Amino acid sequence: MTALLEVEDLRVAYGKIEAVKGISFSVEAGQVVTLIGTNGAGKTTTLRTLSGLLRPIGGRILFDGKPLEKVPAHKIVALGLAHSPEGRHIFPRLTIEENLKLGAYLRKDAEGIAKDIQRAYDLFPILGERKKQAAGTLSGGEQQMLAMGRALMSQPKLLMLDEPSMGLSPIMMQKIMQTIVELKASGTTILLVEQNAQAALSLADQGHVMEIGKIVLSGPGQELLHDESVRKAYLGED
Repeated sequence: MTALLEVEDLRVAYGKIEAVKGISFSVEAGQVVTLIGTNGAGKTTTLRTLSGLLRPIGGRILFDGKPLEKVPAHKIVALGLAHSPEGRHIFPRLTIEENLKLGAYLRKDAEGIAKDIQRAYDLFPILGERKKQAAGTLSGGEQQMLAMGRALMSQPKLLMLDEPSMGLSPIMMQKIMQTIVELKASGTTILLVEQNAQAALSLADQGHVMEIGKIVLSGPGQELLHDESVRKAYLGED
């Protein structure tokens, strides 16, 4: 079976500094795959490269069998790869509904767009209750919900989530992680970058530990969750 996403020996640099040093991994359709690691490990750089915001200096990215290394970002979205970035990047002066509609800017099916807006409201009822409210007035957790809802509006084959729980209260983080579980159950394929290693590995089919631009450990999420070195380094256990 061919993977939906295949990353082979990917290398990315900022000037002379190599931030991603030849990593390889794959994501099968229907899976949740997570990249964990400390700040500066290269996780966000990897996602930005996959979505076309950065260009690799080496390696291959195959999405649904198509090479992505030279494809512009907007065309990558059209192919079915959506990115909910670290820091949310919502449009604060636009309403919640306007933000969601921007996620569907490549689509022409008005009826389908309306259905997917309703799906976002079903996933995140608070957004539906406040749909005419300016997005900048939302709390951090609500903005994260909006960023995820907006990414889903492009009807992605693969949804990339970068640090969805960053800066959130424990209750809001739990809600976001529960939503990821619901998305997986509905068949959404997810590549998750997350500093909360316990939460990420608990729900991931496969996990990859990154350190200084390299993948140093890979395996099923539950296996890594119980790996002694992972527990010491990322779960704060002796």
